[in-house]
Amino acid sequence: MPCILNIETSTDICSVALSVDGECVFNREDRTGHNHSVSLGVFVDETLTYADARDMHIDAVAVSCGPGSYTGLRIGVSMAKGICYARDAKLVAVPTLELLCVPVLLGERAAEENALLCPMIDARRMEVYAQLFDRVLKEQRHIQADIVDADTYREFLDRGPVYFFGNGAAKCMETINHPSAHLIKDIEPLARNMFPLAEKRMAQGRFEDVAYFVPFYLKDFVAKPSKPQI
Repeated sequence: MPCILNIETSTDICSVALSVDGECVFNREDRTGHNHSVSLGVFVDETLTYADARDMHIDAVAVSCGPGSYTGLRIGVSMAKGICYARDAKLVAVPTLELLCVPVLLGERAAEENALLCPMIDARRMEVYAQLFDRVLKEQRHIQADIVDADTYREFLDRGPVYFFGNGAAKCMETINHPSAHLIKDIEPLARNMFPLAEKRMAQGRFEDVAYFVPFYLKDFVAKPSKPQI
């Protein structure tokens, strides 16, 4: 089984984890806000020091590839590429919305056989980045930027239970307002949950070109006007 350095920076949580033989052996997380440019370098240095002290060879770097924060994704992917070049490691991209499903499935939160999973990442106001999966992570609806109203997911809700989670879910529940809609709280994209998806992609030979890979932003970056300094 491989040794994988996992990086997650798609939201306001910055996390790095090391997994070996299907087990997370080292983990660092910063939940204080958008400090990725500072925290990520420290966490990666600590992780590599841990690996080197135990003669662990980094086989691959897995990075959350989006959608999510434009700046966060850019910082995470840039760091992942640098490690791949320096350590001669493979690059593996893990979609952020699939990553959100991992703790839900491992915790058996969506127990019904016909349950669908709808991970959501906040895209501000009533917009979210969302995708729908079944319980074996087979895509049921392609990823979209949704402006949520009562009918956005009705065709799926009318068929059976749909579980909504992620940092964009809570704000949508009152609007969705359907008896088949269920909210799962406190589900976050974290590096320590990445390795099952990363190992699967490695087994399938799904590696990225380190030179040309870019994150999946879904929408173009829009710069905010700077605030007056005086």
